[in-house]
Amino acid sequence: MSESNMKVEEETSALQFMKKKIHSLFVNQGDEDAFFVADLNDVIQKHLRFLQELPRVRPFYAVKCNSSDEILQVLAALGTGFDCASQDEIKMILGMGVPATDIIYAHTCKQPSHIRYAAKHGVNRMTFDCESELVKVAKNHPTAEMILRISTDDDGSISCLNKKFGAPLEICAYLLKVAKSLHVMVTGVSFHVGSGSGNPQSFHQCIGDARRLFDIGNTLGHKMKVLDIGGGFPGNPDFHPRFEEFTAVIVQSLDQYFPSKEDVEIIAEPGRYYVCSAFTLAVNIITKKEGYVKGADGKERRKLSYYLNDGLLGSFLHYNLCREDKSLKPTVEKDVLPSAERFPSKLWGPCLTEKDVLFEEIDLPELEMGDWILFQNMGAYHMTLRTTFNGFPSPNVQYILGKENERYLRNCGTS
Repeated sequence: MSESNMKVEEETSALQFMKKKIHSLFVNQGDEDAFFVADLNDVIQKHLRFLQELPRVRPFYAVKCNSSDEILQVLAALGTGFDCASQDEIKMILGMGVPATDIIYAHTCKQPSHIRYAAKHGVNRMTFDCESELVKVAKNHPTAEMILRISTDDDGSISCLNKKFGAPLEICAYLLKVAKSLHVMVTGVSFHVGSGSGNPQSFHQCIGDARRLFDIGNTLGHKMKVLDIGGGFPGNPDFHPRFEEFTAVIVQSLDQYFPSKEDVEIIAEPGRYYVCSAFTLAVNIITKKEGYVKGADGKERRKLSYYLNDGLLGSFLHYNLCREDKSLKPTVEKDVLPSAERFPSKLWGPCLTEKDVLFEEIDLPELEMGDWILFQNMGAYHMTLRTTFNGFPSPNVQYILGKENERYLRNCGTS
């Protein structure tokens, strides 16, 4: 783990650490660059919570969500598997010493050379949702253990995935027959209820559908032994429904359709759940402008525009893609009286495009150049999707870890 970006602290929150860092920057260095603070203690607690709520399910962390070395190393030490979507992600995880058996190549539309790479390095588990994928696998990885991904109703999700991936139920029996004719081994069923799902009951429906396909597959001669319940678990602590509402449905459904007496391995692909709340971003106000707007009473009010040193083409690109996600809420890092007047404010990013707007209008107290604004719950996709358009650098990340959790990870086998 990178020592330069890691601080082992007495028990402290990311927010407390960030406030101290901002004060240090302001007083000692005059450095206004945006930066992240990542709380690895939060990641560890999320893992323990997952194991407690879903004792029969092994998590395979979705690498695409946040692929920073420190996150991956912590999760590897904790014993998670990894959900990889490409050759480079597989290479990254194997390079950490993770065994190939702890990887699922969970992309249903794979490049043939990437399939051959997986075969060469012993990554056998991979997903499919169409006939052409079976043809590619039969040619390039005949010993693969294929998992049939089925489509689901994910309309209540922040990011819908099933318009692009997943086989409709009515063709799944046909696909299982095709696999048999091509001598491709199918070992299980997977699904994904959508990223940021708002409907726990969707898991019940999907697990029931998977049970029916297990029975069909076994009848056809496949050895069905893996159920992959995907991701979609909330990572924001303020999200509703809560994580426990999802897990209650999952536990009941697994007991109903896949009782523990059956020899079925159950895995999941959480990403957002593990890292969303661990990351907080601090951005600096680099320019302030003033104008006027008419209020509902017809009177003119001051409207303030603040230009920040990170924006939609940087760390907020994921927010730009998922505007229906209402979790993005700025917090002013400044002592402001509760009675202080609020003004309609516009938050701009730094890039040379008028599309780089975080908030068209939000009520904030009056701020000044050099003030800081914090954004919590920034760990999921914000780092992996960001760009460096106009040459604006990626914010540095400061990782913090409590001393007790450092000892816990060492006992798990990390250093």
